[in-house]
Amino acid sequence: MKPHKAELLLLLVTMFWGSSYLFMKMGLNTLGEFNLIALRFGLAFIAAGVIFYKRLRNVNAGTLKYGAVLGFLLLAVFTCITYGLKTTTTSNAGFLVALTVIFVPMIEVLVFRKRSQLQQLFGSLLAITGIGLTLNSSLHMQPGDLLCILAALFYAVHILVTGKAVKSCDTLNLGMVQLGFTGGFAWILSAVWETPALPSSVPGWIAILALGILCSACGFILQPIAQKYTSPTRTGLIFSLEPVFAAFFGYWFAGEQLSVQGYAGAALVLLGILASELLGKANIKKEHFSCPHDYEA
Repeated sequence: MKPHKAELLLLLVTMFWGSSYLFMKMGLNTLGEFNLIALRFGLAFIAAGVIFYKRLRNVNAGTLKYGAVLGFLLLAVFTCITYGLKTTTTSNAGFLVALTVIFVPMIEVLVFRKRSQLQQLFGSLLAITGIGLTLNSSLHMQPGDLLCILAALFYAVHILVTGKAVKSCDTLNLGMVQLGFTGGFAWILSAVWETPALPSSVPGWIAILALGILCSACGFILQPIAQKYTSPTRTGLIFSLEPVFAAFFGYWFAGEQLSVQGYAGAALVLLGILASELLGKANIKKEHFSCPHDYEA
């Protein structure tokens, strides 16, 4: 798969995840936090397993190991988000979780000692500035805000671990296995701390089906498949569009509207992605033409 096709798939995944805040709010009206996560990822694993059961039978120990780690990280991400949504707004949650775009290159530089490319840092800076402008009001730090920042940190680690795992694992099996572990971990916590139950209303069922099939089954299976053909930093940058899609779905389905400042922020996010793309290609061409000795006999 070519990088631009992989990044289009990641864009589709981001669109699904942008709608998830609306569906999570709907689901939390009748379900507990761990119960919601368990139903979401359990349904996703069952749906994917039914379709790809022949492939799933060939899962090896390495995929199970990485799947368990990724499943734990996803559980941490969505536990922080679902509890965070109790004491913060959807706009704040979308902005703060999108800090993943900053945490990915930061972890790569500080932990893995990897040198980050200038165009990626520039694109990330534009994108995170744009995300800030899409807020409808100023940020007021609440406990939920801190949880969403922690979710962004876990998300960044998830992206980096996925980037390592796809080098040695079957990407489709990896995507399915992590869903199963996330759902299983959440069911255990729900049984201990809550009373597991099915949705008791039509909006609750709509939320679970959308979260399970679109946001989880499609999203977390397509992510490792596509991420194999692009970099973790570029993945995090594309994921920065999540709050923009959240605003789009809010406009169409909840009657919410962005201010002029909000539309300016959305434009900056897009500009950040384009800057990373175009400057990256320009840098590759510059390096290519600055080394003529490579073609000498």
